[in-house]
Amino acid sequence: MRLNPKIIRTPVAGEDLRKLRTGDPVLISGTLYTARDTAHKRMVQMLEQGQSLPVDLNNQILFYAGPAPAPPGKPVGSIGPTTACRMDAYTPALLEKGLKGTIGKGARGDIVRKAMIKHGAVYFAAIGGIAALLAKCITSSRIVAFEDLGPEAIRKLEVSDFPVIVVNDTEGNDLFEQEIQKYKKI
Repeated sequence: MRLNPKIIRTPVAGEDLRKLRTGDPVLISGTLYTARDTAHKRMVQMLEQGQSLPVDLNNQILFYAGPAPAPPGKPVGSIGPTTACRMDAYTPALLEKGLKGTIGKGARGDIVRKAMIKHGAVYFAAIGGIAALLAKCITSSRIVAFEDLGPEAIRKLEVSDFPVIVVNDTEGNDLFEQEIQKYKKI
């Protein structure tokens, strides 16, 4: 991993995303929205029915997470990344609506990687196992859609210096594939 993390503020600017490369450490500040499987399914169904999304995802980043209940005085409890490929069927439709970044764990499928290139989007990984640390980067949290889904409701998080790593950049490079190739040469 490279030292000197890149700084990204949301809503994100396309030119800032185009400067990122796989393996870059990034600190995100601003707004993140959470959404998992069921919320994604509902949003895509809404789009298919000609409805507006419950939140404006244009130039925003979705964090695939559902937080644990908040302890007293904290905006959220532990909040770790969900496996990203679970959202692959829904992600291209949201990228079409202006979504510019996603955060999860694990690799993305080919359909999502192609859609990210087409729409100038980036996939970031948050490290699994550091959910308590990630919670410390969140300064506020509120449910903004699908409250009936409990921890899977869409939340608006305000974050400061939220640590992630670029896995897929806007040029289609893939950190997982690059690292596997290094070990195949050994």
